[in-house]
Amino acid sequence: MNAINIQDLTVRYSDKLVLDQVSCAFKNNHLTALIGANGCGKSTLLKTINGNIRAQSGQITLADGQNTYQIDTKLLAKRISMLPQTPITPEGVTVKQLVSYGRAPYLNFLGQLSDDDKEHVDKAMKLADISDLADRSVSALSGGQRQRAWIAMVLAQDTETILLDEPTTYLDMSHQYELLDIARDLVNRHGKTVIVVLHDLNQACRYADQLVIVHKQTIYDQGSPKKVFTEQMLSEVFNLDARVIEDPESKTPMAIPRATRQTPTAALI
Repeated sequence: MNAINIQDLTVRYSDKLVLDQVSCAFKNNHLTALIGANGCGKSTLLKTINGNIRAQSGQITLADGQNTYQIDTKLLAKRISMLPQTPITPEGVTVKQLVSYGRAPYLNFLGQLSDDDKEHVDKAMKLADISDLADRSVSALSGGQRQRAWIAMVLAQDTETILLDEPTTYLDMSHQYELLDIARDLVNRHGKTVIVVLHDLNQACRYADQLVIVHKQTIYDQGSPKKVFTEQMLSEVFNLDARVIEDPESKTPMAIPRATRQTPTAALI
């Protein structure tokens, strides 16, 4: 079953075509990685799924057949949550306060957290392993801690589908894998559907059940990494001359660039 179905989606910014007749599907209880060159429309696709951007044509439907454009904004926020590329942290806010913002779609007209809301906040902090940071200022956290706090906010929203737009950006390697382990755990242990934009192609293959490859504002291919992560795809989509081998640890596809192109320095010697 598909958590999200997209049919003939076209998005423009003024006169600029950003997504062109995009059709793809995101499977329920799967981790899907969106990959593609910079500027191909990956982030725009996430924002359109989340309702932040409205398409000029096409439709997005959920597992029950509901069109996202026909769902009340607050109700949609109970089904789909999103962590943008560069979230802005409100000044002076603590970790627990930030995480509690994830409960916004559920608040009563007074804007107060119920006991159930507080329970979700505590659970989200525990899942993200930041319970001990609850009273710390978000601005005082390390990059990895801050990103986990934002992840916890998304978890507190308790949606069936979670969208993560380049969540590993600015993180060192250990924190990148730590965050992707959390994303994988959300699928395996908590039954969530996770859609994540990643630039590291080998990480995408290692963690994702499915790849959706965006190229020139439309879908180039989609499927399991073993099916669609090919040398031809790397050449056509990323202009990358690379071998595809099996990662000896994860047994997933892995790209190894060929050392055949001169570097600028070598060309001068």
